[in-house]
Amino acid sequence: MTAGRSQRLKTPAVAIDPACSGQTATPLGWLLLAACCVLAGSGAPLHAAQLKAENVNAAQFSGKPPPAHEVSPLGIRLQVLLARAHFSSGEIDGKFGENAKKALRAYAEAQQLPSGDRLTPQVWQKLAADDGPVLTTYQITAKDIAGPFLSRLPHKMEDMKHLHRLDYTNPREELAETFHMSQELLAALNPGQHFRKAGATIVVTDTGSGADVPAQADRVEVDKIRQTVEVFDSSNRLIDFFPATVGSEEKPSPSGTLRVTRIDHNPIYHYNPKYHFKGVHAKSPFIIRPGPNNPVGTVWISLSAEGYGIHGTPDPGKVSKAASHGCVRLTNWDAERLATEVKKSTPVAFVDSSNS
Repeated sequence: MTAGRSQRLKTPAVAIDPACSGQTATPLGWLLLAACCVLAGSGAPLHAAQLKAENVNAAQFSGKPPPAHEVSPLGIRLQVLLARAHFSSGEIDGKFGENAKKALRAYAEAQQLPSGDRLTPQVWQKLAADDGPVLTTYQITAKDIAGPFLSRLPHKMEDMKHLHRLDYTNPREELAETFHMSQELLAALNPGQHFRKAGATIVVTDTGSGADVPAQADRVEVDKIRQTVEVFDSSNRLIDFFPATVGSEEKPSPSGTLRVTRIDHNPIYHYNPKYHFKGVHAKSPFIIRPGPNNPVGTVWISLSAEGYGIHGTPDPGKVSKAASHGCVRLTNWDAERLATEVKKSTPVAFVDSSNS
């Protein structure tokens, strides 16, 4: 199998000066606490045995949708099948939540099937025609656990300026991002695993990343109401769909059509005090060095309006659920895929679906 891995930093990155950033990353302690609560939801906890690979790979839709707030075999399989069809739900968490429903709606519309954000037998039949296993195994390598890792990810942006690079905090975070999963789902699929032993075999999702050659985008549409990004080829075929965080009431994203001006991988983030970001009290400019936990993630796609762009995030679980400072925020892996599809001058239209 193949899987997309965020690039390790080996060379200095091109500096950028975006007037936006993601939310500061969730402290490691919160992530560990969240992992303990992964199977907690509105109902009874899911037994680990139900998440065995064979149960997830064989999960079928019988008329009852997967739960929105609990991990389920059908929820995992649905998200992976959507991702394989190029309808990303962002972070795969095994729940039929907001982003999974967005991806399902877009898939149904592309297939010209009535659905909305409901899973129907017709939509499931189309998706499940891909009957390959959605979970597979992966052997942890020495490189996976070699680091370097951050001992602690600062909560405040000012405290990040002292770090040489914004690496992952531990192998679990790195492996989860490699396979486009939440850390909580990775832990749930591998109970008792600490992800620190080379040679250990773990269960991961198989989204098929890297198995296909990304198509060339003719245009990109950013929906400011639905909080989505759609990519179209020259025949007006939808070739990729991503959930996104698009601006905020305080600083909305631009209107009209912009163009891609450049693409920077492993960007350096420049903070300017004139941005007046909430919670940032620095009086002098500072930089935050590259890495997957950089405020703009692992890639920055600059647009033809000063300070605006499409970028990754250190918090994949917050995509489409927390406001940005005017830019368009995707998961790191979705931003990296989009960066392979666009080029300089690709038009990016900001649209308002409430007017359509």
